[in-house]
Amino acid sequence: MTIEVTAADLDLRQFLRPGDRIVIGQACGEPSTLIEALIAQGGEIGGLSAFVATSFSGIFTPESVDGFALSSMGAIGTLRSLAKAHKLGIVPCHVSRVGPMIEDGILGCEVAFVQVSPADEHGRHSFGLIGDHTRAAVDRARVVIAEVNDRVPFVPGEGLDTREIDCAVTVSRPPVQVPPAAIGPLDEAIAKYVASYIEDGSVLQTGVGAVPDAVLRQLGDRRDLGVHSGMIGDGLVDLVEAGVLTNARKRIDPGVSVTGALIGTDRLYRFAHRNPDLRLCATSYTHDAAVLAQVDGLVTLNSALEVDLTGQVNAEQSGAAYLGGTGGQVDFVRAGVRSRGGHSVIALPATARGGSVSRIAARLSGPVTTARSDVDVIVTEFGAAELAGRDLAERTRRLIAIAHPDFREELSRDAYEIQRRGF
Repeated sequence: MTIEVTAADLDLRQFLRPGDRIVIGQACGEPSTLIEALIAQGGEIGGLSAFVATSFSGIFTPESVDGFALSSMGAIGTLRSLAKAHKLGIVPCHVSRVGPMIEDGILGCEVAFVQVSPADEHGRHSFGLIGDHTRAAVDRARVVIAEVNDRVPFVPGEGLDTREIDCAVTVSRPPVQVPPAAIGPLDEAIAKYVASYIEDGSVLQTGVGAVPDAVLRQLGDRRDLGVHSGMIGDGLVDLVEAGVLTNARKRIDPGVSVTGALIGTDRLYRFAHRNPDLRLCATSYTHDAAVLAQVDGLVTLNSALEVDLTGQVNAEQSGAAYLGGTGGQVDFVRAGVRSRGGHSVIALPATARGGSVSRIAARLSGPVTTARSDVDVIVTEFGAAELAGRDLAERTRRLIAIAHPDFREELSRDAYEIQRRGF
């Protein structure tokens, strides 16, 4: 039986036990009211820990998490400040593995915190803004606490029955929003090279941010584009309204944009509400290798902190600073390069720290997120380096050619020393 309470009356001590492990809905699907209650009451319960894959709400701060232990798959969004303050445990993992690890008990989940829409006439709630591993958490948890928010859209796809909820907390508050990033000349220069790999009928996987948004702006003259992505943002709405995005040529899910997360603003959320042309799915579908193998013309776009001269990609850590995460990069890089007529693109600015550091590097300063054997195309504002099928010496030449001109001579010297000693 579902217990219904208001936010003011929520007492987590009725449902949580000392030592419980909580999985929290992520990104724009964060149940903000439940998180605030955890911050306020968690210390009284004792021994609690929580896992949230990403966070954009700003509710988690180094000062607010003293009452429980918080972990994540990366320092993504506003979690970066916690990582810097050593208040965040990092679990290196691919997005496609989070759900299975919850199912298998590797990532503990006695309690699931989720945000859902109001129920429909059949008593079914939509997860609204996040599919991903939410269903896995609900299925594994002893207790499911749902923030039922009348501002959350009802999106076809992932959801749960009212009878699966142990405690329903009714709220009416704006869900987390991530406004489109400002696009500058650098982003547009990178986007121009990325867009050259996108043809009529291509199926897109992108993240959100200035470069992905700039790429979408370049596609006004394409026809019958499709989407199969871990996340989508407001830019998808622009493509639909322009008649560019139809999903008409997709071999699977024709006519439907498939995503695991909506990360945007009210514009995207209004577009998504009861839209039969959009489907919110779990990562067991969006990131599954067998599913992705059926997507022809898949063009995947991901980012990096740095790339070394052989094509190894670091998207996680720069020195001691953890800045990103493994995410779904490897899942989609492999899918894009194997897709018939597809490509996998890693895009990044050529420099960092005001131009003082080259992001095309002789050696990585952090871990290898994507292996050089998986990499297809690397793009900076200076061009595109196609690496698949090229030997190490040719890869080095191509990557130096897209580095910032100020660093090419130094990189050439470094490459000579590396080759002389052996890669």
